[in-house]
Amino acid sequence: MKTVEEQIEIIRRGTVQIIPEDDLRQKLRRSIETGSPLRIKYGADPSAPDIHLGHTVPLRKLREFQDLGHLVVFIIGDFTALVGDPSGKSKTRKRLSSTEIMENARTYQEQVFKILDREKTEVVYNSSWLSALSFPDVIDLTSRYTVARMLERDDFANRYKSGKPISVLEFLYPLMQGYDSVAIKSDVELGGTDQTFNLLVARDIQKEYGETPQVIVTLPLLEGTDGVQKMSKSLGNYIGVSESALEIYGKIMSISDDLMWRYFDLLSGRNRDEIDKAKRDCASGANPMIWKKKLAFEISECFSSPEAAVAAREQFESVHQKKEIPAEMATVRLDPDEVSGVGINIVTLLRRAGLVDSNSEARRKIKEGAVSINNKKIFEHNAEIAVKDNDIIRLGKRNFRKLVIWQNV
Repeated sequence: MKTVEEQIEIIRRGTVQIIPEDDLRQKLRRSIETGSPLRIKYGADPSAPDIHLGHTVPLRKLREFQDLGHLVVFIIGDFTALVGDPSGKSKTRKRLSSTEIMENARTYQEQVFKILDREKTEVVYNSSWLSALSFPDVIDLTSRYTVARMLERDDFANRYKSGKPISVLEFLYPLMQGYDSVAIKSDVELGGTDQTFNLLVARDIQKEYGETPQVIVTLPLLEGTDGVQKMSKSLGNYIGVSESALEIYGKIMSISDDLMWRYFDLLSGRNRDEIDKAKRDCASGANPMIWKKKLAFEISECFSSPEAAVAAREQFESVHQKKEIPAEMATVRLDPDEVSGVGINIVTLLRRAGLVDSNSEARRKIKEGAVSINNKKIFEHNAEIAVKDNDIIRLGKRNFRKLVIWQNV
C-alpha cells in the first residue's frame, strides 16, 4: 500500500479543494494502520437515463481511490431524486415520478462500471434508509440545521432576495444528502464544485449524529462541447458514455483546441508530463489535430472497444478529411407507396430514417443546413424528395443512412 503522502499526491491531482486535508491524512493513516479501506461516498440522482462525460470526472477520481485500496459507496439517489437537487437552480425543479426515476436508475449501474472496479464498489439506493424515516425522525433531522444557514447558500439567497419561491422541500434536499453520509458512515465524499454547500452540510449532520465528519473532495465541472456551459443533456452539449464510438469520436473532434486540453486534463489517462509536453509542442507549431485524434480515440475506446474506436477513426478520416461516404451505414427500407408520386416529405423521411425524434427537430435541422440528400443540402422543410435506391441521406457530419425501396432488396 502507498504511504499517506503518496496517496495525498494522487488524490490532490485534478481536484479543486480537499476540506480539510489534514483530516484526510489522519483517515489515511488510520486506514494503513488498521488495514481497513476508507469508505468513499459518491451520490448520483437518476434525473436522466444516461451518464455523460461530465459525470466521469468524479468517477475517474473514485477509481483512483479504488486503486489505492479503498471502497467506493455509490449511492443511487432514487429518494432524493423525488425532491431534485436545487444546486445552481434559479427556480424550483420539476419533480420526477417514481417510474421515471427507476427507469433512469436501471442504466446507471452498467454505465458506471465502465470506469469503476465492480469488486471495490458497493451500490446502494438511498430510499432504503430515507423512506424508512418516520415523521418524528424527519422532525429530528430538520432540527439539526437552521434556516439562516440554508440562506447562506448563494442560489437560495438570490432567489429569496428576488422574491422567487423556495419550497420547504428544497431545504430538505441537503439534509437528506447529509443523512446519506450518516447512513453509510462516509469517510470521504466527492462532488463537483457546485455541490460544495451540500457536502459541507453533510459534515455538520454527521457531527450532529455523533460521527466523525467526512472529508470533502471537490472536482472541477466539465464544460460541454460548446466550451461555455457545464456539460448537460438538457443543453444538448453532452457526450454520452453509452453513445456509439463514432458519435463519441466525432463529438470530441468537433471541440475547440483550447477545450481539448481541458478534456485531456480531466478525462485522459495520460500522465501530466506528457500532456504538458504536447501543449508546448502545439504552441510551437505542431498540429493540434494529431492530439485531438488521440483524445477522441482514447475516450471512444474507453466506452466501447479498441475495434470500434479504430472503425470510428477510419470513418471520421474518410468522411471528414477525405470527403468520402462511409463504406458501411445503416439501411432504411421504404415501401414503394411511401415514395410514389411526387415523393416523400423531407421531415417524414428524417423521422423514418431514425435521424430525428420529432418533426420540430427535423425542421430545425433543415433550417440549420444540416440535412442533405446525395451531398445536396435541403433547406425547405416542405420539400418532397423523389427517393431512388441507394440514395444517401445525411444529418450533420456523422449520421448517414442508405435509402432502399423494399421490393428491390
